[in-house]
Amino acid sequence: MMRAVRRALVALLAAAAVLALGAPALASPTRPLPVVYDFTEGIRAELAHPGGSLPGTNDFACRPTRQHPRPVILVHGSGGGRQTNWATLAPVLANAGYCVYAPTYGALTTVWPASALGGLGPKVDSAWQIKTFVDRVMAATGAARVDIVGHSLGTEIPTYWMKYLGGRGKVEHYVSLAPYWRQGPDSDDDRGESIAMFRHALGIPESPRPPCPECVPAPRDLSFNEAVRQPTPYLPGVAYTNIVTRHDEIVTPYSSGILDGPPGTDVRNIVVQDGCPADRSDHASITSNRRSAALVLGALDPAHAPPVPCVAVPPYTGG
Repeated sequence: MMRAVRRALVALLAAAAVLALGAPALASPTRPLPVVYDFTEGIRAELAHPGGSLPGTNDFACRPTRQHPRPVILVHGSGGGRQTNWATLAPVLANAGYCVYAPTYGALTTVWPASALGGLGPKVDSAWQIKTFVDRVMAATGAARVDIVGHSLGTEIPTYWMKYLGGRGKVEHYVSLAPYWRQGPDSDDDRGESIAMFRHALGIPESPRPPCPECVPAPRDLSFNEAVRQPTPYLPGVAYTNIVTRHDEIVTPYSSGILDGPPGTDVRNIVVQDGCPADRSDHASITSNRRSAALVLGALDPAHAPPVPCVAVPPYTGG
């Protein structure tokens, strides 16, 4: 997520910490949940309920239905969190009848408000956190597979889990919003490696990792970025959908997220402006508008895909 968004979120969270810490816990939501097509609604949710979960998410008593037998895991981007990234798509999916789950991974501390800023730590640690979270969801729901909806950094972290940490065969649909499959190492890689080196120099132990007989070692001669992308980020048996925007100011060029799959893989690439030039969604608001929401619903359940509206979507906020 863009640095300006991250700085703004830090400022907002810090400014509201004292008041927000006294907010009551969320009550069990009743459906249908209200849907606000505005990326900034997630920031307001975090301020109102520090460290909480959005209504309709992370209910480990939820049982998938015959119509929607797989839980949906929402994986946020760099600087995002389980509330800040998903204020629009979480209620959209819950209202559609899915069991919806959203972790915050890669936070540098458990102390709020910094704990709300995820995706900042070493990427391998983040992949292990996704593994642990998905294993918990599958155990609680009894589901044999899950669906993934990721944004930005959250489009690549689950791939490492799938390829190397026992996630192979556990994902049915993989929907990526603003992915960057063709890019090399970026600031997230540099920051994560620096944190790992700093931690090692101070003698701080790595986070404990559970036994993983199903894991396979990543190639030693490859970086995290290369391990995800080489020879391909795609695995057979998974239906992949990449959703990108021409107005992405973070993933540049936006076409970095458009990548066909090799034979034996199922990959669909969507540019949101195709057929709808009024959609000016950017890196943030691609998660928070009616058009993207319909595309995500259609990717998760192609047999019952809703009509995809063409609406005017401004940058950042959505609509």
